[in-house]
Amino acid sequence: MSRPRRRGRDIHGVLLLDKSQGMSSNDVLQKVKRLYNANKAGHTGALDPLATGMLPICLGEATKFSQYLLDSDKRYRVIARLGQRTDTSDADGNVIEERAIRFSETDLAQALESFRGTTQQVPSMYSALKYQGRKLYEYARQGLTVPREAREITVYELVFIRWEGDELELEIHCSKGTYIRTIIDDLGEKLGCGAHVIYLRRLQVATYPTARMVTLEQLTTLVEQAQAEARDPALSLDPLLMPMESPVIDFPEVNLTPVVAGYLKLGQAVQTANAPRNGMVRITEGDERKFIGMGEIDDDGRVAPRRLVVEFPV
Repeated sequence: MSRPRRRGRDIHGVLLLDKSQGMSSNDVLQKVKRLYNANKAGHTGALDPLATGMLPICLGEATKFSQYLLDSDKRYRVIARLGQRTDTSDADGNVIEERAIRFSETDLAQALESFRGTTQQVPSMYSALKYQGRKLYEYARQGLTVPREAREITVYELVFIRWEGDELELEIHCSKGTYIRTIIDDLGEKLGCGAHVIYLRRLQVATYPTARMVTLEQLTTLVEQAQAEARDPALSLDPLLMPMESPVIDFPEVNLTPVVAGYLKLGQAVQTANAPRNGMVRITEGDERKFIGMGEIDDDGRVAPRRLVVEFPV
């Protein structure tokens, strides 16, 4: 009986893709997966087709830790069109209302201040959140509105950049689950004129360096050059990846000896002297501090395995 063929290769890491406008996050994910010939890939927090910027794509075992990037802070640059409200709160939607722009600089400053800090936000109907098993935008496309619960969000920083005519430009540093389109729509209502997003760029996810971002076009060029020179494209592509453990690099580290790590890999909680009192921890093994996964401190102060890396033969 023959073994099933693996689809692609075992490559593990995080690519910081600079997503271009007009493509869905899933489209670019599939293209990256093909370029890397990876057997597994997933993105961390979708960007709308209109939006550009940082879209971390996890390959291989890094997909196990993508949730930690979904939970991380984000930073955006946004330009709003004032005086018009659309059904999607961005330029991809239909204009449903037009009003005159009559607010003052003082009105604007007060309205912006109301979004800073921790507030409640009702997600847009044109979002991927689910209601009774279906995504909200599926209801919206049928002209239906369903109940949505307000969610707590935090805007750590909201920087005013410019207001020129019917354009307003801002930079927003916010917590997970924040919809920038909804902030702009709500802001337009506070200002009495309506507003929608015409430009949105994600500048940063967590603490990932923007200098490490690459475009789909750059990746394609590297692959084409390698093929023309009869080289393995992996030699050019793989160095672009951030380490597999980069999504969890800010968690406290617990370093285990190979013997103790062996018990952990069997699913057992283990005792160690250097563990914090509680919470999630990043687990490494041996003097080389090889990353082996995430654990949680249990009630007895032991490290219990939660998400472990599958070790592939070299």
